[in-house]
Amino acid sequence: MENAPKDSTAPDSASLDGVSGFMGMRWEDPQTVRLTIRPELINRGGLLSGVVTYALVDYCMGSTLWAQTTEQERIATINISINYVQTAVEGEIVCRTTLDRRNRRAAVMRSEVRHEDGRLLVSAIGSYTIFPPRGHAATPARPSASAP
Repeated sequence: MENAPKDSTAPDSASLDGVSGFMGMRWEDPQTVRLTIRPELINRGGLLSGVVTYALVDYCMGSTLWAQTTEQERIATINISINYVQTAVEGEIVCRTTLDRRNRRAAVMRSEVRHEDGRLLVSAIGSYTIFPPRGHAATPARPSASAP
């Protein structure tokens, strides 16, 4: 998500990168990403691939947090725990993310992916690290009370 839009407004319908473009992700706002299920996203078993919904969650979590960062901060996924409740084979799906907690170095979010008919397909929680851009010196550590 390092190249995601920096402002807090919704990105236009243009993709952020090749992955989001291939999948057809569309942002309503930083916390809401939509996708239309198409044949290329269906797995060999005839169902929507779990990779698609995982990516949708990761991108939506990333854009939710990215909208809350400064120019001196970058983000990266640490972990996403995902529960596949149901699946779909056609139609529109939407991922919505809520930022539960953020401090200087980490953030925790939760997401749901729902089908256009309202069915819950996926629930997830994720954690992200927040760090300075490459090439920027880290903030020096404060001296301890016992330091000379």
